Amino acid sequence: MNTPNLVIPFADLPDLAALPSKFTYPFCYQPDPWAKKAATELQQWLSIHAAPPEQTEGKMYGVLVVKNQHGELGYLCAYSGATISSPKIKETFNQHFVPNIFEGFADNSDFTIHQTIINELNHEIEMLTTCATLATLTQQLAAIKQQAESAISAQQQKMVEAKKQRKVTRTHIAEKLSPWSEQHTPEAFTQAKHVSIALSRESVEHKKELKALKAQWQHRITEVNDTLNEKLLIIEQLKKRRKKLSNKLQKQLFQQYQLHNINGEKKGVLELFAAQNQGKPPAGTGDCAAPKLLQYAFKQQLVPVCFTEFWWGKSHPAEIRKHGHFYPACQGKCGPILPHMLQGMEVDINPLLSNPAEKLPLEIVYHDQHIVVVNKPAGLLSVPGKNIQDSVETRIKAKFPYAQGKLIVHRLDMATSGLLVLALNERAHKSIQQQFIEKTVKKRYIALVDGVIAQESGNIDLPLILDINDRPRQKVCWQYGKVAKTKWHVLERLNNKTLIQLYPITGRTHQLRVHCAHPDGLNTPITGDGLYGTLANRLHLHAETLSFNHPITKEPLSFQRRVNF
Repeated sequence: MNTPNLVIPFADLPDLAALPSKFTYPFCYQPDPWAKKAATELQQWLSIHAAPPEQTEGKMYGVLVVKNQHGELGYLCAYSGATISSPKIKETFNQHFVPNIFEGFADNSDFTIHQTIINELNHEIEMLTTCATLATLTQQLAAIKQQAESAISAQQQKMVEAKKQRKVTRTHIAEKLSPWSEQHTPEAFTQAKHVSIALSRESVEHKKELKALKAQWQHRITEVNDTLNEKLLIIEQLKKRRKKLSNKLQKQLFQQYQLHNINGEKKGVLELFAAQNQGKPPAGTGDCAAPKLLQYAFKQQLVPVCFTEFWWGKSHPAEIRKHGHFYPACQGKCGPILPHMLQGMEVDINPLLSNPAEKLPLEIVYHDQHIVVVNKPAGLLSVPGKNIQDSVETRIKAKFPYAQGKLIVHRLDMATSGLLVLALNERAHKSIQQQFIEKTVKKRYIALVDGVIAQESGNIDLPLILDINDRPRQKVCWQYGKVAKTKWHVLERLNNKTLIQLYPITGRTHQLRVHCAHPDGLNTPITGDGLYGTLANRLHLHAETLSFNHPITKEPLSFQRRVNF
């Protein structure tokens, strides 16, 4: 291929089908054979020039098959992120991969200098946060508070016992001074008066002692707390300075990202995000593989043909990325910018705009005047979506026009098939919803996973949270994630796959899919899971049993629908 710069000719021109007539829709696709061929060659190159995958932090790589003005084919390579961490391979990588859209990351550039200042602040904050003095003061403050609580509690208990004794003494005196008592004499009365005064003084003294004790401990607590707060204030001021510098640097940085399309039109990242009401772009926007590849192709007057991205290396602890697997472009960073970059090109139709279940029937398993149980086919939404109105809910509303209030009590992913119960009136909805809250509803799923599971059964406990930079994907987060628990049991192992039963204890979005795919779960994605594994004809996940009490009669109900994957 007689092309300039970083276009890589195919090692051997592949014997593949004709080139695709339309460019890849980047957010949902099956890799074109030409793109897969280019990806295979890049993976072979990485195997030679990069560190072993099991020893390196994972990264997304992309390839873009292009044609030059003479119609000759080749491909471009890119990696997601602004820089390569290892200086040893940096020069080699720079000769093989397209440059960043903004190249102000060179040594001694203004951005690098400012980033160095931020890195120094990060280091200073880290040092202050983890220093022994801060830890000692924190422990000391906790210990003093505990000691204060114990000492004050002991004093209060002492006062309670003294009060009881005073009450006994006063009762005894009252008996002695009773008009019917033989001891009722003027001398006894005078003596009792003195004793009563002494008891009152004792009560006052005990209260003064408690007040003094509280003041003494509060003084000690305040001393340590003030010293601790002085150090925390320094850390907080450094964080505020870092945030201010980071925001300023990020804004200046985004202003440099002017993105092209094939028509030569140029728009900035900030403008594109504002146009879609997406707020401030996430850090790293514009540094993903897809925009880098397209930007370079347009500048070099190359025609993009097809594209794919794959993960290379270890997965991050929170996310699910499998070494060598293909993935779509991310929504959080690339969602607002790639539509502009693809303007003027013929692009594959977004498959998410079509309704794969349009002609599929919805089986009604059971119904009465209060509830309806259905067997949802894979591909049908549980509720209307942004682009597709057809759903279980809309079909049931049409079939049962007398239904009132909310119908949907729980949901299944669009790609998941199986049993759903819907309420036809508010009373039924409230009752079934309460059963879900109390976890008395029993559900069992069956799934086919891409791998052999050695164990027979087990439990998975991985808290989940939405990945805001790549919706609708979920990720594991022990700090902010919602509790998510699943039981599982192996049914059968065949052809390097495993058929399993899944029992969700909680009902989080994508819970079963993430728990199967995550390295700390089963580490085997569900077959056909395009988000967390490899896309196939369908997601091999089916809700096969559903048990609950009838919302009105309280009669136990149980339903089952099997599936052959």
